Amino acid sequence: MSNDDFEIFGEAGVQYGNDVVPVSLGDTESFLRDAIDLISSAPNAPLSSAPKINREQILEILQDALDCLPAEITEARWMLTERDQFLAKTQIEADEILEAGRVKVARMVQRTEVVKAAEARARSVKEAANEDSQRLKSETEDFLDRRLGSFEVLLNRLVKTVAEGRVQMTAAANRPPNQVSLENETIQLFDQDDDL
Repeated sequence: MSNDDFEIFGEAGVQYGNDVVPVSLGDTESFLRDAIDLISSAPNAPLSSAPKINREQILEILQDALDCLPAEITEARWMLTERDQFLAKTQIEADEILEAGRVKVARMVQRTEVVKAAEARARSVKEAANEDSQRLKSETEDFLDRRLGSFEVLLNRLVKTVAEGRVQMTAAANRPPNQVSLENETIQLFDQDDDL
């Protein structure tokens, strides 16, 4: 990674959703930059193309970077843990929302099924009621027809009996009256008790 890469990475940041989060590598970055600068600006040794580097200075810079590294790694791990917890929480919330949606859809489907079942039941009850009503109407009409027929027969007999009674009355009214003896009548009236 070149020096330019550090600058670009340090200035730009990381894309997270629609936001750009700035990134700072901390003290380790500055120690490593110092080491890079020292090495890149080191003069060559006399009669050689190898750079002349102050060993103590480089070792001190690298030791300082090494000392800072654990704290920054711990901080990075903490940020990763926080991110994982945030993602887990978001996933749980998303799962809860999806489950609530599934439950709501299931209720709506169940309500639709209940409505369909209720409509089917209402149709069958209505058809049964219509059949019962038609049957009761037919039975009532048959019963009334039989009763009226019986009444008609009774009335015809009554009319016939009345007509016969009138004929007998008219015939009796046209006959001369009979002389009735009380003695004979009395004997006949009380003769019926002897049969008992």
